[in-house]
Amino acid sequence: MVALRKGFTLIEVLIVVVVIGGLAAIAIPRYAGSKEKAYAAAMRADLHTLAIYEEQFAADNHGQYFGGEATESSSLNGFKPSKDVTVTVIAFNILGSQLADWTAIARHGQTPQSCEMRAGIVTCTTTNDLTTGLISL
Repeated sequence: MVALRKGFTLIEVLIVVVVIGGLAAIAIPRYAGSKEKAYAAAMRADLHTLAIYEEQFAADNHGQYFGGEATESSSLNGFKPSKDVTVTVIAFNILGSQLADWTAIARHGQTPQSCEMRAGIVTCTTTNDLTTGLISL
C-alpha cells in the first residue's frame, strides 16, 4: 500500500535553498558592478556634452572658456548635468591670447568614483585610484 505524501522533505527544501543562495551569490555582485558602470557612463556622457558647450562658448568668445560648477538644479552657461552628477569646470584663460584651456571633474552622488576630462581625454577613477575606464573623445 502506497501512502500519499504531503509537502517536501527537509533535504528537498535544503537543496532548493542552496541553489537559490548560489544564484544570489552570483547575481548580486554583478548587479552592483553594473550600477557603478552606469554611474561612470553618466559622468562620461556629461563631460562629453560639456566639451561641446565649452567649444561653442569659445567660438563665440574669442577662444576663451567658461568655468564654474554645474548641478542638476543649477546649470552653467546652459549646460546641465545628469541626475546626482556635479561637474566642476576650471578654465585657464589668458586674455588677448590663444592660450586658453579647461579641465572638468564630474562626481556622482551615489559613488565615490569620479571622472576627469583633461585635453579631450576622460579618465574615471575610484577612491583606490584604480582606473576603470579611459575614453578618448
